[in-house]
Amino acid sequence: MTAHIEWFERMLTTAIQLYFQQGCEYASIEEVTPPADGWLEGMTGRQEITFNERVIIMLALMPHTCPQALDIFFVQNKNFDRQYTEFGGWKGLSHGGFLPTGETASFIIAGEDMEKKKAVIHMFQRDHWFYTQNILRLEGAGEGEPFLSGQLRPSEEFLSHVLLDREYKPDYTIGFPAKLITTPLEWEDMILDYNTYEALEEINTWIAHQHTIMEDWGLKRILKPGYRALFYGPPGTGKTLAATLLGKKNQMDVYRVDLSMIVSKYIGETEKNLAKVFDLAENRNWILFFDEADALFGKRTSTNTSNDRHANQEVAYLLQRIEDFPGTVILATNLKSNIDEAFSRRFQSIIYFPMPDEELRAALWRSMLPKEWLGDDAEELIAKAAETELSGGSITNVVRRCALQLTISGMKHLNIKILHDTLNKES
Repeated sequence: MTAHIEWFERMLTTAIQLYFQQGCEYASIEEVTPPADGWLEGMTGRQEITFNERVIIMLALMPHTCPQALDIFFVQNKNFDRQYTEFGGWKGLSHGGFLPTGETASFIIAGEDMEKKKAVIHMFQRDHWFYTQNILRLEGAGEGEPFLSGQLRPSEEFLSHVLLDREYKPDYTIGFPAKLITTPLEWEDMILDYNTYEALEEINTWIAHQHTIMEDWGLKRILKPGYRALFYGPPGTGKTLAATLLGKKNQMDVYRVDLSMIVSKYIGETEKNLAKVFDLAENRNWILFFDEADALFGKRTSTNTSNDRHANQEVAYLLQRIEDFPGTVILATNLKSNIDEAFSRRFQSIIYFPMPDEELRAALWRSMLPKEWLGDDAEELIAKAAETELSGGSITNVVRRCALQLTISGMKHLNIKILHDTLNKES
């Protein structure tokens, strides 16, 4: 990184000297040869990076790595007693240094050359790899203001690679309303109805072989990229666990979006919040899991009021983003009837998670109860517990209560009385 910072400083000094027609040993900034150590290629995963792309990446990194390198932009225009407009830049809340904008990049690369300026603008479009690989982008330009006045910001993911040498895993925030979910369990630990299990295996097959299906067999001509599944069934029947294990089995991060928590009463906020999730996930090996999906994806209302119309706009926006998302999306709801038919038609899988029957309940109890709790009457206890109709989530609650009762009483083995008492509290 040090070699690239030193190169950038020499290149920036050259750009200033050439623009103000000062004495300079170079005829153009391109003559200031960048390092050939491959560091930037390794950070971005790109084999080929153009000179101008290299300039923009390093400009975006400077406030985070060597902010004093940009102090040169604080020079005043003596004719107007202010900074030079062509330098661009914006002022942070706490950072005292110069923060670059697209105008700063344009000044360095293009100067007053309009054709070169157009090339700079192109590098900030959505089809450029800066955007598609989530390296950097322009943000914050006000309505009606010049496009290049937007703040030049490297992504948190890219900064994590550069500054921390590790993969970026975002935390739940107001700006990123999704949470990474994990489990210590394995795929083989999941106890489900046979039909549910087989339907989940179909998703595994898609994830493992989607390249063959879409590319090798040429089906991308007729199939939309990505996979969309709907999980429905009573609470506690394993919908969240199944989504988490699908990710774990396929080495994919699973991000849970609780729609009931982020649907905003303010117009436009819901779309903005969810757009951040989709934008970040666009080119990542993630599964997006939308829990409590009927909070937003429920039946659309009649448009009697402006609020009704806005709610329908939110539904339409999410429907479009889910359809266009190239990865795996799973929606979960307790009641399938709550999901609008317009959504249902767009799922590749609609998977029902039923309440477990007595045989499955026995298997769940057997897998959850610690062996040291059970004596010679283990099967009798399990058979008794399995008689009560409970979901897997409810069984987990009973096991927790049993643990507390055994701790309080000082007993080492579970008996019928403790089991009966805890079952009554849950059922």
